[in-house]
Amino acid sequence: MKNRALIVSVENFYPGADLSRRSGVKKDTQRLHKILTKLGFSVEIKIDIEAEEIYEAFKAESEKTVKDCFMGIISTHGEEGVVFGADGRAVKLSEIYGYFRSPTMADKSKLFLIQACRGHGLDVGVEVETDSSSSKEEDGMSEIFSIPIDTAVMYATPPGYAAFMHPTGAVLIQTLCNLLEMEGAPDLEITKLLTRLNYQVAYNFQARGEKFGGKKQMPCIVTRFTREVFPFSRTAAAEDLSSTFAATKLIDEPTRLRKSSII
Repeated sequence: MKNRALIVSVENFYPGADLSRRSGVKKDTQRLHKILTKLGFSVEIKIDIEAEEIYEAFKAESEKTVKDCFMGIISTHGEEGVVFGADGRAVKLSEIYGYFRSPTMADKSKLFLIQACRGHGLDVGVEVETDSSSSKEEDGMSEIFSIPIDTAVMYATPPGYAAFMHPTGAVLIQTLCNLLEMEGAPDLEITKLLTRLNYQVAYNFQARGEKFGGKKQMPCIVTRFTREVFPFSRTAAAEDLSSTFAATKLIDEPTRLRKSSII
């Protein structure tokens, strides 16, 4: 059994949705898939799906067994408390998080990464862009209260602010990928890793261009973990790969007449 990750990425929206195309989504998705797979996760990707399909995808994941940790990544346009499907309809994050109160996930670690705006604000010392589409205060509160125990959520931005998206990828996702490729970083306890991610984005990123030049981005972490969690540990990933190799060896061993090959 492996840890699992679900990546929901929306790049293109229906013509009637009045939401702009999000260049860079494919780069984020491909890189996340590659890195998380190396770290022992079983990764499923959903591209340009409608709001109802987003609900269905996370509901299904909440009912499956997992080794230690589930990771959900949503990259799309958003407002405070909601993200948008390809059809332009809103998906309440509180409902997504609520699914993971299921008995199947009761003793498992849950980690969500939300690459989406939470408003339209631009801050000289915080952040910017157009992953935004207005916000209702009650949605934000119900969202926070809906987060299950032993769950952390990393938002690209604080409430009320917009988040950067770039043709080379989102600064939050690309910075996370950079960290996970650094020696020793995957073995960090998750809150330490996310704190480093906050630091890297807040102090090393600054928007360029006439419109957004000088603007910053500050991610936001909400955690309800009650224990230390190491979801990206290379030791655990190596054990998963070792057990997979061992199982493959047991299956292939009786067939000694056939030459083995590696592709």
